[in-house]
Amino acid sequence: LQVALLFLAFRTAPAQRPATADSVTFLGYEPIRRQIGALIEEQMREKRLPALAVAIVEDQRIVWARGYGSFKDAAGAERAVTARSVFRVGSVSKLFTDLAVMRLVERRELDLDAPVSAYLPDFAPRNPFRTPITLRALMTHRAGLVREPPVGHYFDSTSPPLDSTVSSLNRTTLVYAPGARTKYSNAGVAVVGRVLEVTQKVPFARYLAETLLEPIGMGESSFDPDSSLRARVPPAEMWTLDGRRFVAPHFGLGMAPAGSLYATVTDLGRFLSFLFASGRTASGDQLIRRSTLDSMWTIQYDSAATSGYGIGFGISRLDGERRVGHNGGIYGFSTHVSALPDQRVGVVVVTTVDDAGAIASRVGTEALRAMLAHRSGRTPTYTRTFATDSALADALSGRYASRPPAPRARIELVARGDTLTAWRVASARPEILRRAGGDTLVADGRLAYGRRYVLSGDRLLVGTDTLYRAVASRPAPVSIALAPYIGEYGPDFDVQYVLEQEGSLFLLVEWFDWYPLRAAGRDTFLLPDEGAYPGERVTFTRDARGRVTSMLFGGVPLPRRRIGPADGNQLRIVPRRPPAEVLADAKLAQPPADTIARLAPDLVDVTTVEPGVKLDVRYAGTNNFLGVPFYSSSRAFLQRPAAEALARVHRTLAASGYGLLVHDAYRPWYVTKAFWDATPDSLRWLVADPSAGSRHNRGAAVDLSLFDLATGRAVEMPGTYDESTARSLPEYPGGTSRQRWHRELLRRSMEAQGFTVFAMEWWHFDYRDWRRYGVLNVLFEDIH
Repeated sequence: LQVALLFLAFRTAPAQRPATADSVTFLGYEPIRRQIGALIEEQMREKRLPALAVAIVEDQRIVWARGYGSFKDAAGAERAVTARSVFRVGSVSKLFTDLAVMRLVERRELDLDAPVSAYLPDFAPRNPFRTPITLRALMTHRAGLVREPPVGHYFDSTSPPLDSTVSSLNRTTLVYAPGARTKYSNAGVAVVGRVLEVTQKVPFARYLAETLLEPIGMGESSFDPDSSLRARVPPAEMWTLDGRRFVAPHFGLGMAPAGSLYATVTDLGRFLSFLFASGRTASGDQLIRRSTLDSMWTIQYDSAATSGYGIGFGISRLDGERRVGHNGGIYGFSTHVSALPDQRVGVVVVTTVDDAGAIASRVGTEALRAMLAHRSGRTPTYTRTFATDSALADALSGRYASRPPAPRARIELVARGDTLTAWRVASARPEILRRAGGDTLVADGRLAYGRRYVLSGDRLLVGTDTLYRAVASRPAPVSIALAPYIGEYGPDFDVQYVLEQEGSLFLLVEWFDWYPLRAAGRDTFLLPDEGAYPGERVTFTRDARGRVTSMLFGGVPLPRRRIGPADGNQLRIVPRRPPAEVLADAKLAQPPADTIARLAPDLVDVTTVEPGVKLDVRYAGTNNFLGVPFYSSSRAFLQRPAAEALARVHRTLAASGYGLLVHDAYRPWYVTKAFWDATPDSLRWLVADPSAGSRHNRGAAVDLSLFDLATGRAVEMPGTYDESTARSLPEYPGGTSRQRWHRELLRRSMEAQGFTVFAMEWWHFDYRDWRRYGVLNVLFEDIH
């Protein structure tokens, strides 16, 4: 109760930087706290979220606010995430930019329907349509602009000033006529913010702070945070489909009005209370009229629609109630802000994982439902899902397709242990499936929640589609016309992939979004009319030799990344000592003592167990990362059970026309020691520490690929053996469909016989008992 009273006392104080409680709970709302708290803890555990914060609002009070998780600050001290932690809230920023404009519209200082050129005379993107761009069109994502500006875009880490960002749009062409259709545009809201700067003659961040944030009582929020606020921002996490995780970049956007707000969940909770108070601040000032808010909460351009954009706000329905709000996503942060204005309840959820908006939205939606249930005297509940077991995942994996005359639809269910993922072959994000009772599976992962997959005999029902099991045949080789474009583009922190899928080019954007590309001329392709970049163009640039060197993605220029052996990325290092010298010394060293009882070693030559296996043992020659031979002969040894399992894999693959090509198997310990001693300290993460021994030293690990039985040639994979790029990852999404099919065939065949792929290398497999064998240092010539 004391916490609640303290919080109420603060709410009426107009101080800019008030001291607030690290968490807030009002008496009488314990059922809400228990239910949503349990859901949050469940989501953090299942989805591996490092941090999350939530605030639930009822009219003029925050009835519950709390942070979950912890982080290390700049000094290395462990700090708890609280309701006062500061987060980057991405596109939630747009609400404040648009509100600032609407205050000026009320005063007749700005006209929503006047051409923007009246305020920005130099703003002149190419407009082949007769309709001018207005503030209303920009604020409702109906201006027809590209999503990202050429300068200051989402992938631009140089943090240019807002005027440079807006000026760069003059190099772009409108995709659609203004007002014709919804096309989400960060660039458009950047223009709106520039209108504020120019007309009010005040820098954008300062203007928003003085006229909106501070009067509302959002003293712990800013578009230009000082060092004290930045110190309270938890580090955020980026992740990728191929299993990488890294700290999110932290640079300012050149389009700050569209996505650069920093805020606490309690400050955003005060913002919701301000909306529920019809635009009146805690000190009694009418900052914006209720009629203006109502206009912002009205869907524009389409009076018959039940969902869409008002002015700034997204409008939808939740269980019959009008819902308004906005989601936000920016490098490592995912935010959900929504409210039921007619019921005066709202919620804010932020998590520190990139593109986890599905989780934030689910928690937010359940919180609103819990508040409605609490008001009506019902006990709040939510529907739980459960992980699939590995047996069920394996049984369901495979391709499913519709049958004529139904529209073409295909889904690939991929099992990875107890995780079952649905890939819609044509496009869209992958969806993790979990059990929801009976024969129903539900999409429930970081990227998506809610789609139902119902098993009915041999059929899979997904929405209105009825799919049947189908055979996924080997894809055809990529065409000569498409091959030059395939590759990676853009910065390390946000790679864009151009890949081939069953005869067509696809663009994988921002790690997770797949878009088919349709040819529209030499080196030019069109994105589809749905998704985040509807109707935009992708244009490739070539050098004098005809090689593709860059991609213009909408308005965004992205250089081609240098990957693969042709670009010098085959693993090669300059040794710290001559390899021959370290090899001689390593042979005199002793391996680590091993006192744990293990399986008795029984190394055998793989080719004596299965003569059809081909060898390309890299460490017996010079084609390896140090460029010298380390083995006395080109042979491959494995523990007998592993060798026999490998033989079964080879014989099974023969039915598909393939055989196994082995690059490395058992490695004497002294070779691991030589690798370590020859490798510079900065690169030792590439090699095994000899003090513990490597997997290869135990004789139950093998590096291998496939070869074509008909030609004897190695098949193409998305990456090459010992390549030092992300193409080495077993789930790397790029390349061609045929390459990925080969990689999956190898993996499935090996896993069926007890092998497990190594998380960092598609070619490395460990046999099931590898940990039970000791570290060996037997020379090849001493193995009989």
